[in-house]
Amino acid sequence: MYDLTVIIPTFREEANIRTIISEVDTVFRNSCLNGEILVVDDNSPDNTIAIVTELKKSLLNLNLLVRTADHGLSQSVADGFSQASADVFVVIDADLSHPPALIPKMYAEIRAGADVVIGSRYMEGGGIRKWPLKRRIISLGATFLGRLLFPEVTDPVSGFFAVRKSVIAGAKLKPRGYKILLEVLGKGSWENDKEIPFEFSDREIGSSKLKIKTIIEYAQQVADITVYSFVHHQSAAWREWKKVFKFGIVGLSGIVVNLGIMFFLVEYTALNDYPANLLASAIAIEISILNNFVWNDLWTFRSEENRKYSNRWYRFVTFNIVSAGGAVINWGIFLVLTAVFGIYYLAAQLIGTLVGFIWNFTVNRRVTWIRK
Repeated sequence: MYDLTVIIPTFREEANIRTIISEVDTVFRNSCLNGEILVVDDNSPDNTIAIVTELKKSLLNLNLLVRTADHGLSQSVADGFSQASADVFVVIDADLSHPPALIPKMYAEIRAGADVVIGSRYMEGGGIRKWPLKRRIISLGATFLGRLLFPEVTDPVSGFFAVRKSVIAGAKLKPRGYKILLEVLGKGSWENDKEIPFEFSDREIGSSKLKIKTIIEYAQQVADITVYSFVHHQSAAWREWKKVFKFGIVGLSGIVVNLGIMFFLVEYTALNDYPANLLASAIAIEISILNNFVWNDLWTFRSEENRKYSNRWYRFVTFNIVSAGGAVINWGIFLVLTAVFGIYYLAAQLIGTLVGFIWNFTVNRRVTWIRK
């Protein structure tokens, strides 16, 4: 029985396949890991299959799966999951953009209790080399969308990750495009994740397979995972959506508190005329922010026990600052839409409120209530 299976999806990788197999096998031997190397090829028209077949004669732990239909990187990895011999899978690109040297560390994190271990380009210590600006922008956009579903994962679209077999057992994966990790996170059964920084190196040989079709497929994938999370109520994405709903309910309660306090101060105190009513408004706003913080801290994010910031006063101050930013965004959008574009004031206010809500939830999720 192998300790782990390294899955390498390939298509026209004759220039890189010898090197990546050699490097992975060297890592196995140097780390005393009993590992399987599984190359999953999309029926490459070049010499990729022939090279792997030749290498199999001297590497007993090397296996080859040739796919003749439903081509695609994610589909290849999914088929690799079903054919792998071990209970732990590591997915790595064939183009040498991912460092095989991190495989033992990934496996160690799995052994230590992680369900998914992700090689991250965007956490501290990670990075990307030799990418043009256009590709960086596309990657950041894809990462942003992915983090709306999994805000605590810095690189949910990474192609370099390890996962327990049990995470995807029975999962209704619908692989498409290149972002198989997002599918695993969205539909797999996992609780504990770990990220390891690495520097992504763009391929030296061969050409990138990123196309417009890939971007469209990714958008479809995000939509599919969102729908899946609503239907099944068990995925990690659904746990995040529940927080969004709770955050929204708390926000509505804050509006009620705001209006109630404002009404009381204006009608029953001396703060009933301009400019005194400005103070009444400020008091009402701050009390509503306090209301929202308390409920979010005790209810919305109650499950975040392993918080990075354990001091509640620190979280409260941070929440205030983020909420102020949301208010400025709301007001700014209202001003632009009404003064510049002539949009009906209630519609402009609604749009500003929605954008402010997205800001408040996203930033607070990643700053105020972020895990360690």
